[in-house]
Amino acid sequence: MYPLKFNTIFKTVVWGGEKIAPFKGIETDQHNIGESWELSGVKGNESVVAEGPLAGKTITELARTYKGQLLGEKVYAKGGTEFPLLIKFIDARDDLSIQVHPDDALAAERHNGSKGKTEMWYVVQADEKAHLMSGLTRKITPEEYAAKVEDNTITEVLHDYNVREGDVFFLPAGRIHSIGTGCFIAEIQQTSDITYRIYDFGRVGLDGKPRELHTELSKAAIDYTVLDDYKTAYEDVKNAENQIVDCEYFTTSLFDLTQPVKTAVKAHDSFMIVICVGGNGTLTDSEGNSVSLHQGETVLIPACTDEVTFTPSGSIKLLTSYIR
Repeated sequence: MYPLKFNTIFKTVVWGGEKIAPFKGIETDQHNIGESWELSGVKGNESVVAEGPLAGKTITELARTYKGQLLGEKVYAKGGTEFPLLIKFIDARDDLSIQVHPDDALAAERHNGSKGKTEMWYVVQADEKAHLMSGLTRKITPEEYAAKVEDNTITEVLHDYNVREGDVFFLPAGRIHSIGTGCFIAEIQQTSDITYRIYDFGRVGLDGKPRELHTELSKAAIDYTVLDDYKTAYEDVKNAENQIVDCEYFTTSLFDLTQPVKTAVKAHDSFMIVICVGGNGTLTDSEGNSVSLHQGETVLIPACTDEVTFTPSGSIKLLTSYIR
């Protein structure tokens, strides 16, 4: 197998902006593009290989054909042929709704065996006043939460962060959150599209009607634990692998490069996803297969690959994710 690129799936939403297409070097007539799904196994939104001998095949078809060779034997043994991660770019012209996602147990119970949704954000770009919300500022009860939604004061108990490029937030299932105005984010998450909308700032959808809220469903989904800080700290050492998030669902690292760097793939017994969040370069696997890497592109490295070399053209900034 060889490194795989996929066609982008654009999502038009009420809060979307116009940054995604230029960032990716794509021309499109679509407006209000809030999300681009870069790699997805979500049913009905499965990514399609863009080039090479496997062009036209979906990620699900590849998983069914190549199994552990593509996914990794341990990944295949645990989750079968469902591709376990969903990769997005998100452009927030306006504040997204305040929301929460269920964990695996609650999602399985309520949504026919579905997975929960743990995710992370890497801030790719940020306007001067860009902000986001993550976590509770103080302990509240489920009843107090519902009352604050009802009287429009829920934001008073949420941490509101001013953000800049390179900021990272890890969001385990159950943590209340909202991406705010001016954020351009790379999101890595479990393959799940289950979202409980808690509060929507009195906004209407593209159809002109208020969007549904899930106040009661959210009660049991929220983790009411309070932390001092919800921002993820990490080191950014140039020309090295910098691990920024490590959880049971994904391990994500940052490579900020001005010179070639190799990294292992097969040793993890997992596929590796490479997301280019800045600059340009090439990716070459141990068989000599080489693909270009441009800002905004995502590449899937099959688990059977021994190692890959990232070679910048001047400089390049990459996120990699695999399952440990």
